Amino acid sequence: MGVIETARNKLFNTANFEVLRSYWEIGRLIIEEEQNGADRAAYGMQVVELLSIRLQSVYSKGYNKTNLWYMRQFYKQFDNLHALRGELSWTHYRLLLKIEEKAARTFYMEEAVIGNWNTRTLERQINSFFYERMLMSPKESRHEVRNEAESRKIVMQPGDIIKDPYVLDFLGIEKTYTLYEKELEQLLISKLQEFLLELGKGFSFVTRQYRITTEESSKHFHVDLVFYNYILKCFLLIDLKTTELNHQDIGQMDFYVRYFEDKVRQKDDNPTIGLILCTKKDKTIVNYSLLNDSKQIFASKYRLYLPTEDELTKELEREKHEIETEKSLERIG
Repeated sequence: MGVIETARNKLFNTANFEVLRSYWEIGRLIIEEEQNGADRAAYGMQVVELLSIRLQSVYSKGYNKTNLWYMRQFYKQFDNLHALRGELSWTHYRLLLKIEEKAARTFYMEEAVIGNWNTRTLERQINSFFYERMLMSPKESRHEVRNEAESRKIVMQPGDIIKDPYVLDFLGIEKTYTLYEKELEQLLISKLQEFLLELGKGFSFVTRQYRITTEESSKHFHVDLVFYNYILKCFLLIDLKTTELNHQDIGQMDFYVRYFEDKVRQKDDNPTIGLILCTKKDKTIVNYSLLNDSKQIFASKYRLYLPTEDELTKELEREKHEIETEKSLERIG
């Protein structure tokens, strides 16, 4: 298992570093282009806006103006590409960019790697002035400050890595297109790097269409996508649905997870997580199924494109109405 873990970690760090490298290079190009302009401030905004339009037309909305400004700042504050740490995600670095002092940034970067901090822990340590307290403490008592900081480390739980919804706009699917599950799976595989970024930190791809065969009747079942998260040290099984979630989907995922727990999971692995990606969820089905209190099985919606402002407003109003209705029913009950 040690060899496998090392290989998985190396694979993730290499892929993650390449993402950071691309963002750093984009930041460098923006700065260099700005230096050719007479009015750097105004010209810089124009460069970012034009570049954002070009990149989003080819790739995804992850290259919006806000993110491009972060990339510009990323290049300015981390001027040595080879000093970047592949163990940290882009979200880690966006937090580090808020720290003005270079020594403090370097300190938090190294501590995050050594302590395997997730982004929530890094943010908490920054907000608690961990660096400043270490500087102010005598050398002989700094271990006490470090121990205190370690006690505040937030341990990730399975639910922490699950998003709802997932935005799959990088697939470039038209709104009117009728999508089938096999097509969705193939598109995600073809855009695997973008999908790994959307899933979050620590994921590596294992396989697709993992076959499960029953012993007595030799029936075959297939898990659409299998990933492994090296931070939580567990498998993530994904079942893709291009329709609304139903109770059969939940039962099927429960079967997959139980099988992996018995046949695939190693003794050093944590419990397997199952995720059903669907277009819509009925709250009644969620509330009165094992999804309601399960720590291993989840269902999330996915969006093939980002909502417009009107669609977002309607969605917020709908959720507000549902919450108010639930509160009214609770008061009546």
